[in-house]
Amino acid sequence: MASREDGGKIRYEEIHSLLDLFSKNTFKTKDTQGNSRLKVIHRKCLDLFAKDYKYATIDNSGGELCGHYPAKLVLLEYEVDDATRSTKVGSLYDLGWMHDLFTKARLARCRSRFVVPVMLYEGKHICRSATLASGAEVYGRSGLDFLFSGGESIRPEDGMVSNGMSRDQTVYVPNGNSEWQLVDSIRMQDIRLLKALNIGTIVDLMVENKKVKFGMQVTSSEKVDKEHRYADFTLISVPYPGCEFFKDYRDNDYVAEGLVFEWNQGYVDADLQVPQSLIEKSRCLGIDWDRYRSWDLIKLTQNYLRLMLYCLHHGDSGLLVHCISGWDRTPLLTSLLRMSLWADGKMHKSLSALEMLYLTIAYDWHLFGHNLQDRLGKGEEIFFFCFNFLKHIAGDEFSIDRVKGETNRPKRSDSEPQFDDTVLIGVEDGSSPARRHRDSSGSMSSISSMSSCVLDGTTVPFVVGDDSPFPGERHPNGNVPIMMQPITQRAVLGSAASSACSSPMAVPSKKPTPVEAGSKSGSSIGSWQMVTESGSIRGFTTSRDSPVLVGSESSGSSGPGSSPPEPKEASMRKMRLEEVRCIFLAHYSAVVGMRNGPEYGGGLSGFMGQLASKVGFRARSNIV
Repeated sequence: MASREDGGKIRYEEIHSLLDLFSKNTFKTKDTQGNSRLKVIHRKCLDLFAKDYKYATIDNSGGELCGHYPAKLVLLEYEVDDATRSTKVGSLYDLGWMHDLFTKARLARCRSRFVVPVMLYEGKHICRSATLASGAEVYGRSGLDFLFSGGESIRPEDGMVSNGMSRDQTVYVPNGNSEWQLVDSIRMQDIRLLKALNIGTIVDLMVENKKVKFGMQVTSSEKVDKEHRYADFTLISVPYPGCEFFKDYRDNDYVAEGLVFEWNQGYVDADLQVPQSLIEKSRCLGIDWDRYRSWDLIKLTQNYLRLMLYCLHHGDSGLLVHCISGWDRTPLLTSLLRMSLWADGKMHKSLSALEMLYLTIAYDWHLFGHNLQDRLGKGEEIFFFCFNFLKHIAGDEFSIDRVKGETNRPKRSDSEPQFDDTVLIGVEDGSSPARRHRDSSGSMSSISSMSSCVLDGTTVPFVVGDDSPFPGERHPNGNVPIMMQPITQRAVLGSAASSACSSPMAVPSKKPTPVEAGSKSGSSIGSWQMVTESGSIRGFTTSRDSPVLVGSESSGSSGPGSSPPEPKEASMRKMRLEEVRCIFLAHYSAVVGMRNGPEYGGGLSGFMGQLASKVGFRARSNIV
């Protein structure tokens, strides 16, 4: 275990350990006190926050505020660096008052998952929560609180809402004639907390106006609040499919392209609602919101993310994101926001890709109660989608700096070759054309020994050394397990790299050693095949001296003596996000495994299974 003196440094085996715990146990706050592994995870998250921020914490160690929130709720105050870190400044928060706000507002939200800040962008909070609780839940939880708190209840004057951090300016007084006076008072506590955190925009991901189970309304939402209590906020309803839809994603071999949600289902009654004023201001995004029901999962996620980035960049207040319970779709969008802003250098500026991956898995997903074990059992792989989706927002057009105005970059037409999600994998010499396709069992042709992981145009070197995830453990082939090392810019800008997301990369097979290949000649680096994420093969070519990028601009014929084109430099954003994704894929395939089992079926699941074997891990096969 790393000590506090190591500054929160994360090692590869700690990602492995975190995923292993996460996939087998759902976090409950009360378990923290007797679980040393959970204590380490909490401490490391605090250490990672401390690298770039001055923060305060609100104690939730016994789950008194929420039973599935972190034991220490982090309130980020401002950014620090080496020059200002040692400066002693008092907390910007009155922690006793904030604890009181959390305590009184907790009943307003489903499952007591109240509004809590999780990120800080240019002084503006990005918060998460569940949706509004129904009247029945409010009365039920209030009754329990009354019994277990010695008879204390919320006073009517507690419904007064402070404007910002001020306690004397009020903007709303509860209606004493309201039919639901307790609900009215409790929701005023929620608004009071939102005002205290200077939240101005609420992004609602629900596909329902109110969640209904067994004919009973079990939740509400701001957009259908009858008293219009949330009229002071910018309400954005962006319906996003629930975790059940991600079983379709898994069953589609982890391919999200062309996967469109069925919006005509009976329970879907929420429409996309973006204020007209915001639509007018954000025309630079070039999004036709009327067509949202025709978007596939990729386009839907991209456009929602861009809208939230626009609101953050142009707004003068913070942002709240929530779904129903706030532990599936909410961590998906908050995690993507955190990684996107980190890749742009806007937050967590000193964290490496490994540290960012650890922080967002631990804090955004695990410690806020995502039930990965249950979701995996049902095949609802929304967690995997989050990190695999990074390849679709790696381009600079998704940078928060690019939402200022319209870019004039030429768009690819439908008639042009599409090479998204493409990897070229070297096939051993002597393989027949038939072997380049899936065999009768659906598995892909064998991948020769790999000395690097190449995913979507990014080369991640594998290095054998003391930083292996399991010191002293050996693979059945006798080698020490191989582990990824951080990407360097030179590694990414190799002769086969390309900055365009749509450009495939030719990946040479490792030159066989005499032990591996016997008398096989090593003079040729073999043949090439192009494998998409879904496992389909789009053609193949051969090469002896240098890879040829099939379908790219550099693949044109060149005369004798002509020099190869200079590789385009990949942006820092693209390199960062692809490094996070590559590290995640290697660990996820090793710890959790893919649904196709040990025979490594086709598509991405087959490739991931073989990748896990090549890097020295054995993929689990009990996910069905």
